[in-house]
Amino acid sequence: MNTFRAIAIAVTLVTLSGPTRAQQAPGATIAVESPWARATPPAAPTGAIYFTLHNAGHGDDRLIAASTPAAKKAELHTHLMEGDIMRMREVTAVPVPAGKDVRFVPGGYHVMLMGLNHPLKQGDKVEITLTFEKAGKITVSAPIMAAGAMGPNAGKGMGGHDSGMGGMGH
Repeated sequence: MNTFRAIAIAVTLVTLSGPTRAQQAPGATIAVESPWARATPPAAPTGAIYFTLHNAGHGDDRLIAASTPAAKKAELHTHLMEGDIMRMREVTAVPVPAGKDVRFVPGGYHVMLMGLNHPLKQGDKVEITLTFEKAGKITVSAPIMAAGAMGPNAGKGMGGHDSGMGGMGH
């Protein structure tokens, strides 16, 4: 077993022993931690999924796509300030630097679900496949929380994560 793979396995074991369970493809250096979604109203055409990406590898990677059976389309989005107005924008990729975390949070990076096939109902789960430039595809199951939820760790601090963007409500 090479050193790189041993480190990736060790990081995965440490992460899995903690309070939030990481979901990771075997041998991958990217872990998807604490995925979640917000419940949507019955007629809502869109929803969003949030999570934290952890790159345990020595090289940078990029999240380049997302897909889900729950919607016709899944897009990578962020929020940008344009003057005094916060606007959502699609991005073609999200950098995931080596040894860093990138948080997908309300008001920052998120996966936007367009054309929901059915409402996202609190207590259910939604499956999403994330595609990385180097790590390949990782499929995770995200529990659906209440409509106004701020995430599974809301109110518990940020835990030292590096952030793609701040948490300003979506």
